Amino acid sequence: MELKKIICCLLLLTLQILPIKAESYCVMSGEDQQVLEEKDMHKQQSVASISKIMTAMIAIEKGNLQDRWQCSEAIETVDGSMIYLQKDQMVSLESLLYGLMLRSGNDAAVEIAEHVGGNEENFVAMMNEKAKEIGMSRTLFRNPTGLDEKDGGNVSTAYDMALLMSYALKNRTFRKIAGTKYYTSEWNYRWKNKNRLLFSYDKSTAGKTGFTKQAGRTLVTSAKNKQLESIVVTLDMHDDFRFHEQAHQRVSEEYEALVWLDKGSYRVQEKQFAVERKLYVAHKKGTGANLRVHSHIEQGEMVYELQHHEQSLLYRFPLAASKKTTGERL
Repeated sequence: MELKKIICCLLLLTLQILPIKAESYCVMSGEDQQVLEEKDMHKQQSVASISKIMTAMIAIEKGNLQDRWQCSEAIETVDGSMIYLQKDQMVSLESLLYGLMLRSGNDAAVEIAEHVGGNEENFVAMMNEKAKEIGMSRTLFRNPTGLDEKDGGNVSTAYDMALLMSYALKNRTFRKIAGTKYYTSEWNYRWKNKNRLLFSYDKSTAGKTGFTKQAGRTLVTSAKNKQLESIVVTLDMHDDFRFHEQAHQRVSEEYEALVWLDKGSYRVQEKQFAVERKLYVAHKKGTGANLRVHSHIEQGEMVYELQHHEQSLLYRFPLAASKKTTGERL
């Protein structure tokens, strides 16, 4: 009996000192950036290696995937996840991007930053400039890796990271790399993507994993059912892959994609612009469409405001009949 009391006391003490994990998440429609589900999605915290989505996007947009060079000595001081680069090793930007996104190589991230930005400081400035452009108002990048022990790391929110993923998925190169299950590098390393959802969920399209002691487990994934692509971001969630699969499945079952603007040429207020593909809005099945569209011209662009239930969505189109565009979501 006395032993049972001691065990009970020890269990109570253990429960008292265990940290309480404060989960935050955002489930978003990738096309129109509607928030479909969320919990504390604007809470700022360290986001670990899902930061590398931004690292990849800066490299893709500012660099040349065919560039080849010798690794600098900067990689010799890198910690954490690696693809095991060596000083003076010949690499290409393309292979480093696969090592970055599939294996979360911190050495790949540093080498990319050194090459594309000239140095890490310049590259991080580019990351923050892009974050501002995308609308990631609660995000601050301090490094290209997501490591947070030395400088506090990169801080963001579930919502901001969903915005970033929505932006990134519009880039074909990013989508291809982040959705690759296996890749053999130019130095004959075969890498398997750490995003387990690509192997366990048939609708999965892309994603990025992350972990540090400070951030906990972080995860960004996307999945597509017909024309509706969903994005799920979880921060500091233990059973994250199961949650992501269930969230994507809920979106697949409860929502559908409605066309709100068809492909073609449009003329509004004597101004013309073109749309090169159908634009969709995520719509909850079994409810009225309740779509209201307002348009106006602002600074040489056609601005569409789409009101769908309680959310207001803005799109911009350049006023150039000869130059087609998919429309830039604000």
